[in-house]
Amino acid sequence: MTTEGSLTLERGLALLQAVADAGGEAATISELADSIGASRAAIYRLLGPLSARGLVRRDGSKVRLGVGVLRLAERVMPQLRAAACPVLRELAEQVAATAHLSVVDGDELESVAVVEPSSTTAHVAYRVGSRQPVGSGAAGMALRLRPGGRGWVVAGGEVQRGTTGLAAPVRGVSGLRASVGVIALGPLDPERVGPRVVEAAATLTEVLR
Repeated sequence: MTTEGSLTLERGLALLQAVADAGGEAATISELADSIGASRAAIYRLLGPLSARGLVRRDGSKVRLGVGVLRLAERVMPQLRAAACPVLRELAEQVAATAHLSVVDGDELESVAVVEPSSTTAHVAYRVGSRQPVGSGAAGMALRLRPGGRGWVVAGGEVQRGTTGLAAPVRGVSGLRASVGVIALGPLDPERVGPRVVEAAATLTEVLR
């Protein structure tokens, strides 16, 4: 790829990110130009191929994400699940508890990958696709943890009565807000389980980068 082509690709990606960052409010051409440091004419040129692929749609002078982004997202989830399952399998067997990866989707947290331990006589059944408010349960609370402090959080019975959850955030993957967690019947030993969950989250970060 030529230097000019590389710059065009970089600007196109920056433009798509700027449209996404506008959230529920459609961004105007002028706002997008200011956001990525380009002229209005350059924005119009960049919007052409993005619109053709359905990644953005124009409504007059305003720009929103297009349904093409949803098609891409549908293809991301199976790949994310495939990458996570080996890490979760090892974690589930290590701590003898159900391991899961949960990803933020709007104001909810969705469980996108779950692995149950094979060595237990009884364990928590946790379904892929289960949703909960972002702030609830260990999986949601872990997202609020700041770097440098304790790397995990424990919560009891918030998602399922009689269970204990422990989770750690997945850090360092651009565009992904997620946590790795385990859920067990009864109590967990946080000093034993916590570091293993943190290690699993770090391993997943390396896999996804």
